[in-house]
This record gives sequence, C-alpha cells and structure tokens, in this order.
Amino acid sequence: MKNDDDVYGGIKDTSIVADNTDQETARRNVTIIKVPFGLGGARGGAELGPDELITAGLKREITSLGLVLSKEVRVDCPSEPATPTERNRVKHLNEVRQVSEKVCHEVSTAVEEGGFPLVLGGDHSVAIGTLAGLTAHYSNLGVIWFDAHADLNTEERSLSGNMHGMSVAASLGHTAYNLSHIVGAGTFIDPSKLVYIGLRDLDEYEKEQIKGLGIQAFTMHDIDRMGIQQVIEQAIATVGKGTDGIHVSFDMDCLDPWEAPGVGTPVPGGLNYREAHYALEILASTNQVTSMELVEVNPLFDHNRHTARLGVELIASLLGKRIL
Repeated sequence: MKNDDDVYGGIKDTSIVADNTDQETARRNVTIIKVPFGLGGARGGAELGPDELITAGLKREITSLGLVLSKEVRVDCPSEPATPTERNRVKHLNEVRQVSEKVCHEVSTAVEEGGFPLVLGGDHSVAIGTLAGLTAHYSNLGVIWFDAHADLNTEERSLSGNMHGMSVAASLGHTAYNLSHIVGAGTFIDPSKLVYIGLRDLDEYEKEQIKGLGIQAFTMHDIDRMGIQQVIEQAIATVGKGTDGIHVSFDMDCLDPWEAPGVGTPVPGGLNYREAHYALEILASTNQVTSMELVEVNPLFDHNRHTARLGVELIASLLGKRIL
C-alpha cells in the first residue's frame, strides 16, 4: 500500500496530498448511518436505498479493505406524512425536520466517537441533517457536492416544493428552515468552501445563486473540456485548504443514467464509470475526507441491483480501494 508521500498513478502531486493522521485513523473506523427516507424527493423508492446498498455487499467491501465497521445505525424515518401536506410550496417539511434532527444526532455522535460517518440515503434532503451534525464539530468544513442538480432552491423559489432540491440552500442559511433550527448544529457552510461537480440541470434561480455567491461549480461541460483530473484537483485545492476536512456528498444522479439507472431524477450526460471512480480515488489519497453520504439510490428504477452495486464500489474507492 502506498503511503502519503507515494505517487498515485505514477505521478507525484503533492498539491493534493495531506498528512493528517487523525482523519486517516477516523476513516479506518466506519459508522454506517442508514436513513431510509424518501419524502423529500419527487418519486418514491429512495427510502429503499440504504438496505439495497447493504444487500449489494457494502459491509463486506468495507471489511475487505481492512477497515473497522464500528457501528451500524438505522434512523427511524416516517414513510408516510404524519400530517397533511402544508398548503404552501414545501412538501413534507415536518417529516424533513424530524429526520434532520435524528441524522444530526447520529452523525455528531459518530464524530465524537472517532468514527467516519458514512450516511446512506434516502433522498438528498437527508444532507441537511448530515451537515448539521458535521458542523457541530467542524467550524470550517469543505464540501464537495457531486450532483446533476444544485439543490439551491428555497421554499419560495422552488418549482416543485421537494426538499431534496433545497439541501444546499439550507446548509448556507438561505431557506426559512435551515441548519440554525436543528439542535446541536454548528455554523452554516461557507459558499467559498463548497464545490459542485457534475451539474447539468439547473433552474434559473440556482444559476443566479451560484454566480452571485461565487460558488465553484464544475458542470459536465467543464468536465468535458478540462478532464476529470484537473476538475478534482481544483476542487480539492478549494475545499481542502484551510478547512477542518472535506465532506463528500454523492448523489447517484451525478452519473450518467447508462451507468446508474436506479435514481429518481435521472439526467442524461453525466459522469461515466471511470470519471467517478477516479475523482473518489484522488479524494481518498488526500486523507482529508472526514465523512461521506451517498444518496438517491432508487431500487424501483434499477436493473438487477446495478446502481446499488456501483454505489458500493464508489464508496470503496473513497475509503481507499485501489486497482493496484
């Protein structure tokens, strides 16, 4: 196995390699946090994602890497609205609130216990709770958001009212319901320490927000033009410098639907198999990644568990699996 000073792929690149023993140790003790919640999304089925990832061999893959599965937690999530949907633009806000509080607690506990929180969604609204729990311990967190969508809508500007499209906005404090309403959460995410990778389906309001806030965003056009190596190195330079660590939020719809058909909101023209693996392999080599969530695996639209198996492979790459 290569150490932090070794070369990756035969090319030494000290600009993206960090020596952080504490974060490397934490990554060896993985806490799986399953969040079977789908009411924040547009289509049912994402609530089945966590169990599908486990069935696809996630725990076996983790232990095969020599890592310790220190704990496995299942967050109790509502599967049906407890109350009628509010008569406004937001769907299932009460349920998202409940889940966010619980996820925040479990993620915060995992960090306190010296573990690497690995959150399995569920739809991408679960990220509100994840980031709340992380910011309780990291006041200057870097975030890389792999997604076809920006998730920057607010309650007033959302065209759908689905809260999985508001999770980034909530982490920045731009929504009426945001991190400040979650017990135990820390500060909002700094937009200068947030990077998008894989964008290709944006509302006009989101485009304005990305430009206005100066968020570094790599669309699929940028990836086509620059190549994934330059994109991920620039992303790490942004989120890894002067931060407490890097959180990776990976929405499976950042991938092309040919690679990952089992998602609720597929968009043609996404990342291919090797682009995704390469990005996560390089992130792993930095030893700066403190946590990960993988969301939006939807078995109802999958074929022969293909998307779930790919999700397991991608998690393994971020946890340090290499070809050689």
